[in-house]
Amino acid sequence: MEGGMADSQKHIYRIYFHNQGRVYEVYARSIYQSDLYGFLEVEDYIFGEKSQMVIDPAEDKLRTEFSGVQRSFIPIYSVLRIDEVEKEGTAKITDSGGQNVTPFPMPVPKGGGKAP
Repeated sequence: MEGGMADSQKHIYRIYFHNQGRVYEVYARSIYQSDLYGFLEVEDYIFGEKSQMVIDPAEDKLRTEFSGVQRSFIPIYSVLRIDEVEKEGTAKITDSGGQNVTPFPMPVPKGGGKAP
């Protein structure tokens, strides 16, 4: 397709989402709406180089948690924000600080999802 972005341009996305009462901040090269209704797919996670002299324990914990993960399916209502950034930062997990987060309303099938 002409006039589009060059294939050589690498996109980097910063994704914030809720998981088990905490806010995850991760970096990835590929995100898109999943074929599974209500989910976002995240692929190609980016973590700092292992060869760095100083390794951030929070990032190392995330690296371990996501090691071997090819693709994550994150519920749309858990996603707080997605930014396209110029370069990756430090992935981290933070406590939500007791903040109340209201999930985005989802449509409920008639009859509460029960079969007729």
